[in-house]
Amino acid sequence: MKRISLVLTSLFVAAIVNAQTPAVAANQTASQATATTPKADISKVLEFKEENHDFGKIPYGKPVEFEVPIKNISSDSVKIENVKVGCGCTTPKYEQGKSYAPGENFKVTLGFSGYAEGPFEKYVDIFFNNGLTKQIRCSAN
Repeated sequence: MKRISLVLTSLFVAAIVNAQTPAVAANQTASQATATTPKADISKVLEFKEENHDFGKIPYGKPVEFEVPIKNISSDSVKIENVKVGCGCTTPKYEQGKSYAPGENFKVTLGFSGYAEGPFEKYVDIFFNNGLTKQIRCSAN
């Protein structure tokens, strides 16, 4: 009986220890699996004039818009691939796939339907080429 308890305890401990180690792909070493590729710093590529916008008090049912001015401060061209909004009350306007040259200014316009009562806080994700992403915050009180 002691032998069975010892074997079961050993198997249990081995299972716990195994569950704590990350899985490594068959063709990778453990050091390769833990190394991650550094994410590009968007602040070295694009300059955002306004990242957080406060509409103040919005009358119910009155649509409002604001522009997010962006400048390409890199030496390569940049493209907006997608703009993801959190709900249907937010409408983005932008030129998808258009290439913006170094030094060029462009914008994303964000519109809100105005059919939300009370304060709100919305987040919009802008996706650029080369894996760059920027989150813009808008609010009203």
